[in-house]
Amino acid sequence: MPADSNTPAALNDVKANEAETPSSRLVRFQAEDPLELDSGTRLGPWQIAYETYGTLNAEKSNAILVCHALTGDQYVASTNPVTGKPGWWQLMVGPGKPIDTDHYFVICANVLGGCLGTTGPATINPATGTPYGLDLPVITIRDMVRSQARLVDHLGIETLFAVIGGSMGGMQVLQWAASYPDRVFAAVPIAAAARHTSQNIAFHEVGRQAIMADPNWRGGNYIGDNVRPTKGLAVARMAAHVTYMSDESLHQKFGRNLQDRENLTFGFDADFQIESYLRHQGMTFVDRFDANSYLYVTRAMDYFDLSQEFDGVLPNAFEKTATRFCVMSFTSDWLFPTSESRRVVKALNAVAANVSFVEIESDRGHDSFLLDVPEMFETIQGFMTGAAHARGIPAPGEKA
Repeated sequence: MPADSNTPAALNDVKANEAETPSSRLVRFQAEDPLELDSGTRLGPWQIAYETYGTLNAEKSNAILVCHALTGDQYVASTNPVTGKPGWWQLMVGPGKPIDTDHYFVICANVLGGCLGTTGPATINPATGTPYGLDLPVITIRDMVRSQARLVDHLGIETLFAVIGGSMGGMQVLQWAASYPDRVFAAVPIAAAARHTSQNIAFHEVGRQAIMADPNWRGGNYIGDNVRPTKGLAVARMAAHVTYMSDESLHQKFGRNLQDRENLTFGFDADFQIESYLRHQGMTFVDRFDANSYLYVTRAMDYFDLSQEFDGVLPNAFEKTATRFCVMSFTSDWLFPTSESRRVVKALNAVAANVSFVEIESDRGHDSFLLDVPEMFETIQGFMTGAAHARGIPAPGEKA
């Protein structure tokens, strides 16, 4: 009898299929074409999963790379095959939108260490025939960007019109601008920073410890045992989700409202709506994300400090850059506060870079970049219009 689609074994099978043979596009690099990692390891064979939208023009001058955040994926504007939900940034990417697929060739790749087709801990290790688990080398943001650069090479694209992303995606944008300045015409880091703070590392460590404390984690070897550390991963997601919102947005949405009851139960059930909401966020997350990938990708963010590779001097990361920058933050984002964006802007100003900066008024916290915030769309549309005219290609919404 086949397993029910909601059993741990069945969900593991779905994730395993997407980890190895994703529903999206896929490029496989053989052992003789390895990826050099910051850890000193040569990873090969390896693969990268990606989606594209729109059409690459004859000059190959209209390509935009969208970099996803911590728990995002390559399905920026198309249906996720695991959840069946629409793309995570369909408000931004599509025909006539600020990232206009009528004019631009949009690429979005699953990050290295992810769980939807790019080599990660759920991918089969060719040396053992079983999933890598914790045998996968630790990944950095720079490693993720290296893998994306290899994909862009594979697609025959010399320079990108723009690289854009929020949160961890914004870190990748900054790394792209530092590592490949001649290949990035415009860069849009949103709600991001040039380093991960000790507070953010602390939140990530709480999440990782929750996962590793789950008995079903089994030292990272849970896939082979057909179990999943769902409780630990759910708690990690709950803790992280709180950091994505603001106190005001939590108060407006939930306050101290009770959940489907008129009185307190004087127990430990979800008396409050916010408790029920967080539990729901945790349990739906475990159906689409791999626990070991969560460990690896949070670690990549923790290790990120762009100035380190430039003798501790952040302006050196952007010296002589010709890239146009639009740096964006949100007033209620306490996870990546405006002060971190200003630090990036100050470094860019120090080397006389072409940079614009906007702090957007929003009460919706860090997740504002994923939500319907009109000023963000207007700002990006305006920046992309100016950059497109300078590039000699159509602007968003213009007739070709």
